Amino acid sequence: MAKDGSTAATDGTATGSGDIARSLELLWGTGERPSRGPKPGLTLDRIVTAAVAVADAEGLAAVSMRRLSTELGTGTMSLYRYVPGKAELLDLMLDRVLGEPLPSGTDPVDAAAPPADWRASIDAMARTYLDNLRRHPWLLKINQARTVLGPSALRGLELSLTALRSMGLRDPELISVIITVNSFVEGLARTRADAAEAVRETGLSDQEFWDNQSPYLERAMLSGAYPMMASLSEDTFSAEFDHFAFGLGRLIAGFEALVEERTADGTAARTTEQTTERTAARK
Repeated sequence: MAKDGSTAATDGTATGSGDIARSLELLWGTGERPSRGPKPGLTLDRIVTAAVAVADAEGLAAVSMRRLSTELGTGTMSLYRYVPGKAELLDLMLDRVLGEPLPSGTDPVDAAAPPADWRASIDAMARTYLDNLRRHPWLLKINQARTVLGPSALRGLELSLTALRSMGLRDPELISVIITVNSFVEGLARTRADAAEAVRETGLSDQEFWDNQSPYLERAMLSGAYPMMASLSEDTFSAEFDHFAFGLGRLIAGFEALVEERTADGTAARTTEQTTERTAARK
């Protein structure tokens, strides 16, 4: 049982599943540093960096205190002087990758300058997140429902909210915009990651997989039982079609319609208020 009363996970597949108090101390730099025992040069930063590198190369399951001790050339017990276990380490790993510098020109908002157009900000946020998931596919394998918020996570949320403020939506709606965009990106990224994993596990390329089904699908289309499917153009399932750009564009268009609706409602309300004031003044 963790200090906060929750059950501590041992596999580190869910954020916030370990000793939350200890994770927060480590994230915010308030925990006590080891005073003796660790190998000189070993730091929490090096441990987290090594953990992220292993996860990127081999998946989250490959990350263990024993494996990290080998990577860092130190004893396993030395690591425990810095971090209690994999569950807490995952909290640190997540905040680390969330804090990675954004690709040039895609920062949703420059803190020293006025926010950019919210449409461009949403586009940048989505593409940056997709790029992050490509670099760290293990992010799609973890449960982030109860993320322990560290400095990087809060900074990212601060930047996003600042960039979206000009939409003029209510605060819960701004959060919903972020959730909607992130969910869209995660769904597409997960589909791509699952496809790549299927190739690795089966040894069959996508082309080989569909070639095996081709004779059966052709007979099905000629049977007349699937007229809509049979009428689809040859490029319907082309890999050249950019589903990400299409979907993101439709999301932004939907948000734009809502913003325009709210703006029109606000103008109508102000016009009604002004008319009432003028009428009252004449009386």
